[in-house]
Amino acid sequence: MSKVLFLKLHRWVALVFALPLLAVILSGLVLSVEPALKATTPDGTVTLERLERIIEAAGPAGRGGALAIQGYAGTASLGGRGASTTYDLATAVPVQPTALPGLFRTMRGLHERLLLDLGWLVVASTIALVALGLAGLLLGWPRLRNTLGGWHRVTGWALLPLLVGSPLTGLALAFGITFTTPAPVPPGATPPLLETLRQVAARHDLDGLDFIRPIGGGRLVRVLDERGTAIAYRAGPEGLVRQPDNWPRLLHEGGWGGLLGSALNLVTSVALVGLLGTGVFIWARRTLAKRRAKAARRLTASPAG
Repeated sequence: MSKVLFLKLHRWVALVFALPLLAVILSGLVLSVEPALKATTPDGTVTLERLERIIEAAGPAGRGGALAIQGYAGTASLGGRGASTTYDLATAVPVQPTALPGLFRTMRGLHERLLLDLGWLVVASTIALVALGLAGLLLGWPRLRNTLGGWHRVTGWALLPLLVGSPLTGLALAFGITFTTPAPVPPGATPPLLETLRQVAARHDLDGLDFIRPIGGGRLVRVLDERGTAIAYRAGPEGLVRQPDNWPRLLHEGGWGGLLGSALNLVTSVALVGLLGTGVFIWARRTLAKRRAKAARRLTASPAG
């Protein structure tokens, strides 16, 4: 294929998928802040004593579901899907969910399925984003020019690993690719939620606890380690069993290296928004200029009345 054909492919793929891509990228930009907030939860916000009080306040009905921590908002949620109750960490009193966790929940729905049952369109748009990066690569080395088009090309080349890596890891998540072998399920009965919580507290600072949720007859635990990287355990009768690191998820969500992973995701999202916006603007400006030139030629060629 010639350079002209690659340019047309690059342009029309961007135009066809512009709206879903904008929704996916902007929601990803908002979500890139969440790992940083979790990694910077103030010391002492989440303690074993506070979580024990919340579990006690929830009673038997809330102990079989999931525990999710929103340390940045000073709250924790306990219960099942669609029926969870949010508690203030300091008082163990039920409260209304704050705006920020709700915003992240909405953005995750937008990012994964466009708030509707449109996961297929998100996957198609993500594939299109990879194609855009590859087509841009095949257009050749950019020339550093102080123009909108010049900066568009240089940004795409300079940040190419991030711009292609982000959608590739997203596709890995969509198709269940982890590059790991799941750890064996521990035999025996699932321990109570409170016992699992105490097992986690014996190993980790609970300020880094993300969630404890039921999974396949057991409990899945996600917590930040001392470097700020999210690690997972499966809770069993013999204690916590470390699960293999799912690096596509860690890289895509920015759940590694504390603030670093979150910052790189933020840079990637801002760059993608800029590239998509400038690309559409350049196309619109050129299209309008061509139409004006065509109209001027017609005026010049028309006979005088």
